[in-house]
Amino acid sequence: MSDIISIKDINLAGKKVFIRCDFNVPQDDFLNITDDRRIRSAIPTIRYCLDNGCSVILASHLGRPKEISSKYSLEPVAKRLARLMSKDVIMAKDVIGEDAKNKATNLKAGEILLLENLRFEKGETKNDENLAKELASFAEVYINDAFGVCHRAHSSVEAITKFFDEEHKGAGFLLQKEIDFAQNLIKYPTRPFVAVVGGSKVSGKLQALTNLLPKIDKLIIGGGMAFTFLKAQGYDIGNSLLEEGLIEEAKNILTKGKELGVKIYLPVDVIAAQTCSQEAVMKYVPIQEIPAGWMGLDIGPASGRLFREVLADAQTIWWNGPMGVFEIDKFSKGSIKMSHYISESNATTVVGGGDTADVVARARDTDEMTFISTGGGASLELIEGKELPGVKPLKAKVIE
Repeated sequence: MSDIISIKDINLAGKKVFIRCDFNVPQDDFLNITDDRRIRSAIPTIRYCLDNGCSVILASHLGRPKEISSKYSLEPVAKRLARLMSKDVIMAKDVIGEDAKNKATNLKAGEILLLENLRFEKGETKNDENLAKELASFAEVYINDAFGVCHRAHSSVEAITKFFDEEHKGAGFLLQKEIDFAQNLIKYPTRPFVAVVGGSKVSGKLQALTNLLPKIDKLIIGGGMAFTFLKAQGYDIGNSLLEEGLIEEAKNILTKGKELGVKIYLPVDVIAAQTCSQEAVMKYVPIQEIPAGWMGLDIGPASGRLFREVLADAQTIWWNGPMGVFEIDKFSKGSIKMSHYISESNATTVVGGGDTADVVARARDTDEMTFISTGGGASLELIEGKELPGVKPLKAKVIE
């Protein structure tokens, strides 16, 4: 299907394998992992390497640490992985320091070593080649199984691939699955194909919207980004989130939708409040009646019913972005309801990772969705048709 070198194309027998995973999991205030889907998703690739007599070095980032602190340690991940695999996981105290080097050197076949948070190294996010070279020196084979970071050119994702030839680098099972799925979704969707887009920013989703329009039949827009579209239609949106500079773009999308015969739906009512907090007084108002100084923070019940009708005949649904400020209970109803409607539909349902996957988990609908991507930004960029920096170096070169 894809021209990506797969882990199955590589002779792994008895080798040291470096696997870039995405263990960026949500944690509560006590650092307990609240959703281990990303850890579980990596297991097939790890098992496959162990079954081939390899020793495995795992690397991941967690959060956006400004400095080295135990709050961002991968220690809880090592514990959870060990439990899920019923197997010891050796934890390094650093990334490319003494401890990591010693442990990597002495790693025996069948053993698993997890390096400390990659972002403890400043060079990781700068795509630093020296860091990449150090990491590459740990192993003979490089496998990328971290779809969630493939849209970022980071040291452990992009620069590191320069130190491995085609026989010694490739994509893990999760990465392969994500890419195949996204490519098929866009090329051969069963119609009607409905895209549901939310979240706070239009800017991050503009390109995806523009690219999606010719391929979809209906578009539902919710979340904070809806207000820029409502403003473009001349509504008074009070203090709601607005991206002033994108009103023209929003108009273009609405016009282009009309030309293409794509039906575009926006909220007809909202839950408004004066401040974005759990204590705020809230009221349900039609979109025409947002009071001055108030802001819309979730879609209202009428919008929910409307969107449910829109989804009724869908055969493919792609969802990226919540319908409101779902982190606050008060404003989470619209997103939770949307999750229920999408999961109850008979369509092929595809959820872009990140926040949207969190909403689905909160709504307890995870098992009902056809496919939940492990990456938010990366799945957006794939849908946009971009070539991901982490995937490009894993493509087999075609000999002319």
